[in-house]
Amino acid sequence: MSGGQARYFLNFSYFPRRRQRSVLESKFASKHKMPEQDPQRLKSYKNFGRDLSEMRRRRNEVSVELRKQRKDDQTMKRRNIGDLSDDAISPLKERNQGPSSTMTIEEIVAGVCSNSVESQLEATQAARRLLSKERNPPIDVIIRTGIIPNLVEFLKSSDRPELQFEAAWALTNIASGDSEQTKSVVNAGAVPHFINLLSSGDHHVCEQAVWALGNIAGDGPELRDFVTQNGIVEPLLSLAKHDLPAGFLRNVTWTISNLCRNKNPSPDFATIQKCLPTLSCLLRHSDHEVLSDTLWAFSYITDGPNEKIQAVIDSNVVPKLVELLQHPKISVITPALRTVGNIVTGDDSQTQVVIDSSALPIFHNLLKHPRPNIQKEASWTVSNITAGNSAQIQRVIDIGLLPPIVDQLAKGDFKTQKEAIWAVTNLTSGGTVEQVAHLVQLGVIPPLSNLLTIKDPKVILVILDAFMNILMAAEKIKQHHAVCMMIEECGGIDKIEALQSHENENVYKSALSIIEKYFSEEDDEDTDLAPVATEEAYNFKEANVPYGGFSF
Repeated sequence: MSGGQARYFLNFSYFPRRRQRSVLESKFASKHKMPEQDPQRLKSYKNFGRDLSEMRRRRNEVSVELRKQRKDDQTMKRRNIGDLSDDAISPLKERNQGPSSTMTIEEIVAGVCSNSVESQLEATQAARRLLSKERNPPIDVIIRTGIIPNLVEFLKSSDRPELQFEAAWALTNIASGDSEQTKSVVNAGAVPHFINLLSSGDHHVCEQAVWALGNIAGDGPELRDFVTQNGIVEPLLSLAKHDLPAGFLRNVTWTISNLCRNKNPSPDFATIQKCLPTLSCLLRHSDHEVLSDTLWAFSYITDGPNEKIQAVIDSNVVPKLVELLQHPKISVITPALRTVGNIVTGDDSQTQVVIDSSALPIFHNLLKHPRPNIQKEASWTVSNITAGNSAQIQRVIDIGLLPPIVDQLAKGDFKTQKEAIWAVTNLTSGGTVEQVAHLVQLGVIPPLSNLLTIKDPKVILVILDAFMNILMAAEKIKQHHAVCMMIEECGGIDKIEALQSHENENVYKSALSIIEKYFSEEDDEDTDLAPVATEEAYNFKEANVPYGGFSF
């Protein structure tokens, strides 16, 4: 068809059956203001009144359950167990010794409190062995003996590195316990001494001090800030610049990540800024454990306001983060994806940095990853990109990410389906009519309809928003009747009508709005499309649609 507009006729068969107003609708129509007249509900439709803070969803709104459990991906505290046997000795001991006899708690206390140098070392070592047991170490038993101040005092024995090391190891494992157990070490004044030991000339003593401080900082915001205020940052970061053995560098990196961890409050931004150059260098290390902990640090930093996201972007690490999305180790992919996902919760320009780093093609594999959690995180990331501008939405379309998103709607596990729902709803909110039409043509309506039976009212509201947005987009080109038929044919309208009896009032109002506007018998026919009677037949007027025709 030539010319600026195409001639397009709607087949009469596309008009859905008119529906009687339901009993429940008639009963409550006078009680509730129609949602389309409610300014608060209007904010949900086609980006009207929305800002990025409403459309893009940060970590605290998406994965609360991840903060309620200790992550399997990265632990906050670690005990120094190693491959120990009962006769294990300090690595500082050069000479060979036979198996040590097991000491009772009473003997340990007596030895630690004695004036004998040999007895102090033997008893401290025995305490360390007990605390290094793989299962059920007697942390509380040792705390109740009252020897923690003695062990802290031994940290100052610079002329006796063996004793320093054994005391630091024992205190590290006490600090690996719960918050009260960790505080027993802090309250005994250990933190300043551990920080001093970061400058120790003895490799083993220094590493054990790093480990202990990592456990203390990992306890939560209060002790993290306490350790920071005592001056850990500069000496810790200086260690990362040395050519350390892999195991030592892993502990340093993990401790740095714990300084960046936790919220309410988040770490001081000045501390983050000091850590970023070192973390940027560590991101190029070859050891996968160093990479993993470095990426977790970046994920904690980017899980916050745009200011912190921008600081990470300014560190020029985004291309490397994107590259690591393809790492062979899942322990690297997981925090890399978490970090990239956090960055695209920022503003459009911050999201664009990720897009320009060629991240989107990688999401083909991530959305189909064998691990459901990776699928969920990938879908969440895409949902925050489709919350962007229409050009960014078009990139998602051009790369071909919508088909796997629609596939997740139909076949994914429930957590992934929820994120896919947000991905398509955000597109319908901020996309052009053409982009919404493309989504419909990919078959999004049937899986969306099927998900209307879930129990979560918040998710149901998001789905209903998607339907309203799709119908409004179709209405702009006079094709909403065709879309109504699609919704009806897959059973969607029956599910929407059933939601009028939902216990959540917002769900009821949203469902009622769709039925009243698009499916009720009282809905006036579009006068532009109404057939014109002639002497011979009924003719249908043209609809204004894009050149070349347009179809949902």
